[in-house]
Amino acid sequence: MVRPGPPLSGVVRVSGAAKNSGCKQLAAALLAPGVTVIRNAPPVSDLDVMMDVLRALGAAVERTGDEEVTVDASGPLEGEAPYELVTRMRASINVLGPLLARCRRARVAMPGGDNIGSRKLDMHFRGLEAMGADLSVVHGFIEARCDRLYGARVVLDFPSVGATENLLTAAVLAKGTTVIENAAREPEITDLAAFVNRMGGQVIGAGTSTIEIDGVEELLAVDTELMGDRIEAGTLLMACGIAGGEIELQGVRLEHLEMVVMKLGEMGMRVSPTPDGIWALATKRLQSVDIATLPYPGFATDFMPMAVALLSVADGTAIVTENVFDARFGFVDELNRMGADIRTEGRHAVVRGVPRLSGAPVRASDVRAGAALVLAGLAADGETTVLDRRHVDRGYVDFTGKLRALGADVTSAEGE
Repeated sequence: MVRPGPPLSGVVRVSGAAKNSGCKQLAAALLAPGVTVIRNAPPVSDLDVMMDVLRALGAAVERTGDEEVTVDASGPLEGEAPYELVTRMRASINVLGPLLARCRRARVAMPGGDNIGSRKLDMHFRGLEAMGADLSVVHGFIEARCDRLYGARVVLDFPSVGATENLLTAAVLAKGTTVIENAAREPEITDLAAFVNRMGGQVIGAGTSTIEIDGVEELLAVDTELMGDRIEAGTLLMACGIAGGEIELQGVRLEHLEMVVMKLGEMGMRVSPTPDGIWALATKRLQSVDIATLPYPGFATDFMPMAVALLSVADGTAIVTENVFDARFGFVDELNRMGADIRTEGRHAVVRGVPRLSGAPVRASDVRAGAALVLAGLAADGETTVLDRRHVDRGYVDFTGKLRALGADVTSAEGE
């Protein structure tokens, strides 16, 4: 439940990137026999699902602290990721590369996750096949085998984060050198590569469009710490833009949010780095700007729903173009129920800003759509009730608590 309140004010610490980085590093922990410790890994439901996937594969996984997870992959692994878990979260596909590299076989159910458009696995398959794997889809399962993986040159059609991660983690134990061209450049890729290198891998170029991996014979389990969640940070910056105020975010790096910060600056916010994070100030109604989502370092698609919520109360008209997923505007109907003036056609949305929204019951359809609706409630007269809160919990740690710490009038009810 969200009610309008005073401008935001205060300091909050951004959580570790448990969804976008933690899930991938949990999967990569399968590469090394031994005990891996992942710190700054707060509890979000997607991370819990990935922990269950690893347990089903034969690893011993437990939460050893509020923000610490231990993975013991010493024993033999099963090589099969079950349907009932994988269909709950798209990132479960990330176990495919590590299982092939270590076990030479994998059987992984076709993944599920957010209903935000088609995301085919062709690039995963072609890359692994180039490295010597035989893959097929049988009765809803990806079945993969190899005698051994070998280094190869792989050119991705699109800088897919998931394909880059899967191929990187497969190549690290392959024989020879693998080169991934047109690789994803997201900070989470750099975080994953750093983790693998601490394990003894030989990965160079992460964060650029060309990644080179020299395969090694074995990896060792290590301790690691997740980067701050840049999506959570961007969400809170946009909350400040909607509600106004002055906030400080700790535990995140501004350079991971450069395009978002640039757009917020064009809209009239002031955003600056601090020694441990980001400071932001919004003193008046913001101006509309056009936005087009692109792979990193462009404007991330995960920020788009919150940006549309912000633009819905900005001064002027903006065109938002979604270039990554083909069905991500489903949340727009819910914003329009709150009085927003948004029209969509294909991959484009025309957002005409209105001075205020009107509180209404709305329903979250995915993680970022849910966050966008909560933010919209900050600029809506009356009470906004966001149903299906479980989607928000998949990607955010105590989202309502952090907004309350900044002065927002937000509460949550179990079962909603």
